[in-house]
Amino acid sequence: MSSGESADGAAVLGVLDELDGVYDKLAGIGLDGLSCPALLTVLERLETHRRRQPASEHAVLHHLTSQATPAEIGGKSWAELLTMRLSISGGEARRRLGEADDLGPRRALSGQPLEPRLPNVAAAQAKGAINAEHVRIIRRFFTELPAAVDYETRQGCETTLADIAPTLGPEQLRKAADRLMAVVNPDGNFSDEERARRRHLVIGKQDTDGMTPIKGLLDPQARATLDAVLAKSAAPGMCNPDDESPTVDGQPSEAAITGDSRSQSQRNHDALTALGRAMLASGQLGQHNGLPVTIIVSTTLAELQSGAGHAVTGGGALLPMSDVIRLAGHSHHYLAIFNQHTEIPLYLGRTRRTASPGQRIVLHAKDRGCSFPGCAVPGYGCQVHHAEKDWANGGHTNIDDETLACGPHNRLVKEGGWTTRKRKDGRTEWIPPPDLDTGQTRINDHHHPENLLVPDAAR
Repeated sequence: MSSGESADGAAVLGVLDELDGVYDKLAGIGLDGLSCPALLTVLERLETHRRRQPASEHAVLHHLTSQATPAEIGGKSWAELLTMRLSISGGEARRRLGEADDLGPRRALSGQPLEPRLPNVAAAQAKGAINAEHVRIIRRFFTELPAAVDYETRQGCETTLADIAPTLGPEQLRKAADRLMAVVNPDGNFSDEERARRRHLVIGKQDTDGMTPIKGLLDPQARATLDAVLAKSAAPGMCNPDDESPTVDGQPSEAAITGDSRSQSQRNHDALTALGRAMLASGQLGQHNGLPVTIIVSTTLAELQSGAGHAVTGGGALLPMSDVIRLAGHSHHYLAIFNQHTEIPLYLGRTRRTASPGQRIVLHAKDRGCSFPGCAVPGYGCQVHHAEKDWANGGHTNIDDETLACGPHNRLVKEGGWTTRKRKDGRTEWIPPPDLDTGQTRINDHHHPENLLVPDAAR
């Protein structure tokens, strides 16, 4: 037993040691003598064990999140802590936390134990009667169920879905859940509260061809606004990038209209691009994190001269060099160009606490986003952090001592026990507090995917 470890804690770890031994023993048993029916039985038993494991995780997550805040043990969120400790994705971490919130144990403010929000589903999962797909379908049902549905009806739905799920495959359960939704909510979601709850717009991840998917739900006001804007700006002949002088104001010429071969969806796309560019050029958006709201692009001189390759924007998007050159024809954009990998340092010393616009531009090109390990926040969402010594402790506002950090990670240096320092190669290293140090990476290559194929020691 380690120092400070309780008897209960040692017992739990002991059981896990036994479980490790059982898995090792199972892996060492030969399967050559088993018939096909016997092998299928083994798969069924293993599937039951796989289904039961999350129930134990729910209890662990409940106790973990009840004892401290993420900042107290060195993270900006529980999802991030799980991502670092378990080497899972942020999406998977959020899924596990959400599932534990619905299916795990709870306590009232008085400390009294409460049953899970979905008690029958939790019981079915603990017995191994339902799998992860069943759970996902049922949880989505309750996410989409209007808040106006009364408590007794919700309880009845939960009991019904938990009862039928073990006898149905995921696709059958999905159909049954859709039918149940139609029964308990035949008129659909028409209230202002439900529309407000469901509104969203998601900009997806950029594909390898540079294209980005977009999806969401517009509330009636957003739809009416967009309809009016697109009626003008997405009309035939308007905002056509193929025209030598695209029409963005007034009426397009007859030639522009008749020569417009774009589909309506393509015209919608081009209209949004033109409207965004016009808003950026207007200067009405003010400043964000010390710079005018604008497009920041970083590239190398060699790529710019060759017209090949990709630049990186302050939002983390890859921009083909042809588009970079096209953007350069518009005003009010920052273009940071480096000769190969040579950077021009910008030093301000103790003359000012905050980074200058020039320093921020260089950091956009150098870091591209938050330098905290694994953080995906792009440069547009970051602050400038003094890496070696904070300003309050006599630090200098020099470019070789600065790095980009999103707000929550910047605060972790003061609130979460993290420290930062600059390596000899100029990259920022984040050193975790002792309790969180599991040998994880201390630099962030999320914004520098070209480094992921090269061992850190070889850079």
